[in-house]
Amino acid sequence: MTDDLPLIVTRPEPGNAATVERAKKLGLDARAMPLFAARALEWAVPDAENFDAMLLTSAFAATLAGADLAKLSSLPVYAVGAATARAAEAARLTVVMTGSADAQRLLDDMASHDIRTILWLCGRDRSEFDARGAAITALPCYAVAPVAPPTEWSTLIAAPAILLAHSARGAQRISDLVGGARSHLTLVAISSAVAAAGGEGWRDLAIAGQPSDAAMLAEAGALWHKGAK
Repeated sequence: MTDDLPLIVTRPEPGNAATVERAKKLGLDARAMPLFAARALEWAVPDAENFDAMLLTSAFAATLAGADLAKLSSLPVYAVGAATARAAEAARLTVVMTGSADAQRLLDDMASHDIRTILWLCGRDRSEFDARGAAITALPCYAVAPVAPPTEWSTLIAAPAILLAHSARGAQRISDLVGGARSHLTLVAISSAVAAAGGEGWRDLAIAGQPSDAAMLAEAGALWHKGAK
């Protein structure tokens, strides 16, 4: 599957390397082109007794929060996506529900279980959600900032390629960097909201059936077979 059609992986590390590895196992010509980098922020641990549960919408919250995260281990964790759930479990947290869609859907599920006070360990830049009457305390413990594209970026996007967008910020950055000359490029988005952030004008625009690497790579493989070769 590597005939002159690279798969450009733009998410930050360490997720970038994991996606590239999965893609290569599928025979895709994956290229690591991270457009963001994540770093830990200083944060103060609140009293766990003030909350019914913890919401995690990114694996970065679990991997970058540091040793103080253990002080919140009594809180049941609701995680968006399998990767976030795995990171939470690796940090010795107890995951009671893994959302297979987006954060809003998971919040809806939490509301149906009468969870009223939620601690949201999150990034400095984050989306807003309908709390469905619950009290959500957003506590940033990491930041994801843009970095300069790798030197091969310009050459890769000048020819047909498939790009992966794992977040709305990522899709917007891809769109900004590519500009209007995109009719030869294909974008695979992890959700409909991410696809919308990427804009129009792509050769193909595909949305993963589930918010996961596996689903995104399945779409990328299908597009390659469809005729992007």
